[in-house]
Amino acid sequence: MANTLSIATWWHTLAGVEKFFWAVALLFSFMFVVQTVISFIGGDDDGTFGDSDEYVEGDGGIDYQFFTIKNFITFFTVFGWVGLACLQGGLSMFQIVLWSTLSGLAIVLIMFFLFSRMARLRSSGTLQIQNALQKQAETYLRIPALRSGYGKVHVRVQGSLRELRALTDDENDIPTGKPVTVVGIVNESVLLVTGMK
Repeated sequence: MANTLSIATWWHTLAGVEKFFWAVALLFSFMFVVQTVISFIGGDDDGTFGDSDEYVEGDGGIDYQFFTIKNFITFFTVFGWVGLACLQGGLSMFQIVLWSTLSGLAIVLIMFFLFSRMARLRSSGTLQIQNALQKQAETYLRIPALRSGYGKVHVRVQGSLRELRALTDDENDIPTGKPVTVVGIVNESVLLVTGMK
């Protein structure tokens, strides 16, 4: 009870500007901690304002979006604490707002750069199945004729040997061990191949 009273007394002694920066700093710090905990337990989808925020959208898209809830919280967390530090330093209101804003933006830009780089590294390591087109492969499991069933092939894509499902339009089954050529992409995990010369 005494602690509650002392906190209330301390709060009432603050000037309006100090209350503002303390409120921003404490509120967004709490949100930052909650968000960090959620990230560690695997529930962070880091939504944008309006659309979902995917780290990787494809080769032509934005890898890491700038206007996200995570960046919003980070900006105001830094804004609040830097504002308090500037108040303690006796800076003018213009300088306080300027330094708080610049500091928040700087941290968000650093995060934007780092996560963009991480996203590109992750993207470069994932299979782009289009890169298998016109590649030579070897049948691993027999591929039934005329797309009547799935087989499997081994194909070297992006520097590594991959095992992928395959269909064929050939009139005869393609037996295990026979070389084939990838002539099409059925979907993200199935190739269209031919054993015909």
